[in-house]
Formats: sequence, structure tokens, C-alpha cells
Amino acid sequence: MAERSGISTSALRFYERNGLIHSRRTSGNQRRYPRDTLRRIAFIRASQRVGISLERIRAVMSLLPDNRTPTREDWARVSDCWREDLDTRIRQLEELRDDLTECIGCGCLSLERCVLANPNDVYGESHSGSRLTGG
Repeated sequence: MAERSGISTSALRFYERNGLIHSRRTSGNQRRYPRDTLRRIAFIRASQRVGISLERIRAVMSLLPDNRTPTREDWARVSDCWREDLDTRIRQLEELRDDLTECIGCGCLSLERCVLANPNDVYGESHSGSRLTGG
């Protein structure tokens, strides 16, 4: 499975310990994985690449059937679980990109005005009257 999936045996064991994949043991104590494990591993890796935590991946994968290979519809339902989260993160990254361009141009990085160092004047709201020092 490690060779076919492109991940290490330790990663397979880690995924199994954390309930992301399952195997059965042979009489010689070797792990045997169901056929759909390759797809499950591919889903886990793709989800991690876009920043989804293993905890959230595990929760969503619990929606997949254990008694059969998941269908395209099963995978689509699972993927939809974090579409809104990904859309929100995309918007945040676009805002960061736009703010970063503006901040690099101005060069201030002032805690009073900078949208990167002090987004939405968080420090002004939570530290009225006090000043933050570098550290």
C-alpha cells in the first residue's frame, strides 16, 4: 500500500491509528487494506494540501460507508462539507494579498493604521490606552 499510494509505512500506520483508514491482519501479522484505501489516502492527502486538519478529515470521512467502496456521490457529499470553509479562506487570502500590496507600497506597518499588523484595529479594541512593545 505504501508503494502504491506514495506515502511511507509510518504514515499508513499513523492514518490507521487515527481512524482514517482500516486494515485487517493476516495470520503472519501483515496488514491488508480494502481496495478503496488508495482513494481514501488520496482524499486525505488532497485535503491536507488545502489545509484541512486531520481532525476535520476524520470527522468527514466518518460519513463514508464502511461496508462498500464509496461512490462518486459519496465523495462529492464529503467534499462539500468544507466548501464554505475553503471559500472563506480563499476570500481571506485575496484580502491579504490586496492588503499586502498596499502595505508594502506604504511601508508603514504602523499598529495604528496597518491592516496587516493590526487588522480591524484589534489592538485598539483590546488594549485601550496601552501600547504594545516589540518583542
